[in-house]
Amino acid sequence: MSGAIEIDWTRCDGHGLCAQLLPERITLDEHGFPVVHDRTVGDALVPHARRAVAVCPRLALRLE
Repeated sequence: MSGAIEIDWTRCDGHGLCAQLLPERITLDEHGFPVVHDRTVGDALVPHARRAVAVCPRLALRLE
């Protein structure tokens, strides 16, 4: 199962946990907000993406 990473910018506070848990797809900008370099999440990264979604304190990250 593959998917795509989505960020709800109205919720994101820039905690940065997503970048720590999914560095293959997400880095942080100079203000600490996530930058998604490739929204596509292949099968190998799905468990990591699900974990990042689960720990987001503002529920701003989704895997679709």
